[in-house]
Amino acid sequence: MIGRRTVLGAAGASLLAAPALGQAYPSKPIRMVVPYPPGGGTDGLGRITAERLSEKLGQQILVQNIGGASGTTGSDTVRRADPDGYTLLFNASLFVLGKAVVPTCPYDPQTDFRAIAQAGEAPLVLLANLAVPGTDYASTMAAIAKEPKKYFFALSSGGSAGHIATLEFLKRTKLPLDTILYKGTAPANADLLSGSVQLFMDPWTALLPLATSGKARGLFVTSKERTPLAPNIPTSAEAGLKDFTPSSWYGLWAPKGTPDDVVNRLAAAMAEVSKDPAFLQRTASLGIVPTARGPAAFTAFIKTEVETNIALLKDAGFKPE
Repeated sequence: MIGRRTVLGAAGASLLAAPALGQAYPSKPIRMVVPYPPGGGTDGLGRITAERLSEKLGQQILVQNIGGASGTTGSDTVRRADPDGYTLLFNASLFVLGKAVVPTCPYDPQTDFRAIAQAGEAPLVLLANLAVPGTDYASTMAAIAKEPKKYFFALSSGGSAGHIATLEFLKRTKLPLDTILYKGTAPANADLLSGSVQLFMDPWTALLPLATSGKARGLFVTSKERTPLAPNIPTSAEAGLKDFTPSSWYGLWAPKGTPDDVVNRLAAAMAEVSKDPAFLQRTASLGIVPTARGPAAFTAFIKTEVETNIALLKDAGFKPE
C-alpha cells in the first residue's frame, strides 16, 4: 500500500505541476523573429507590438531580424524552433500564401504554425502618375479606359497585398491593363514617379508620402473612412467601388505544437495590446488600424484569405519565380 500511495502521490503531483508550468509562462525572455531586414513596415509594427506585448506579459521580448528568400528564411527558423512559446514569428499577409508565391517555401503556413493573433492592418492607396489625364478617380479611369494599352500597373512583389488588390481591382473594373512585377516597393515607386508605370496600389504606410507631397495623385484609399494622414483622398466607396477594402495585415504565430495554454496566454495579452492607448497612438501615426482577432477567428480569417487570394492569382495566370 505504501508503494501504491507513493505512485499515486507522484502522479497527482505531476498533474498539479502541469497547470502551474503553463501559468508560469513566460519565465524567460521571448524571441520574436521578423523575417525581413530592419526598417520596413513589418519590422516597424513588429517592434511596436513587441514593446507593448512585453509590458503585458511582464517579460522581455527580443526582436530578431532574419531576412532572406522573401521572408521564408526567418519564418522557417520559427517553424524549426521548440514549440514552447519562446520563439514567435511576426509576419505580414504575404506569409500565408506559401508556395503559391515562393516555390521553394519549405513549410505550409496553415499547418506548420499556430496562429495567435492578428496585430493590425494597413489599408492601401491607389496612386497615379501626375502625367495621367484626370483630376480624380472617375476622370482618371475614363482617360485610361480610352487608351488602356498606354498604361501600366506596378506590383511591388508577387503575392503582396498590393498585387492581390490590383488583381481584384482589374477584375472588377474590367480594365485590360498590363502589370509589371518589381522586387519591392522602392523600385516601383521610382518608376511611378518617372512615368515608366502609371498606376500603383500598395499599403498606404509606404505610399502616402508620395500622395501627400503632391508627387503622385492619390485616387482612393481602401479604408472604410478617410485617413487623417491624407484627408483629401477619398475612400474606395466614395470613389464608386463598393465593398473594395483590401488591406495588408500583420500577425503573430508560434510553431506547430505550441501548447494551448501558452497560445491563449499570448492571445489574451495581444487583445490587451490592441486596446492599449500607447499602441493605438503609435499605430495611428503609421496609418495602421489595430485588430483583435484571436486564435480561432484569425485561423478562420487566414483560411478564407488563402482560398480567395490563390484563386485570384490562378485566374491571372500568375506563376511564382
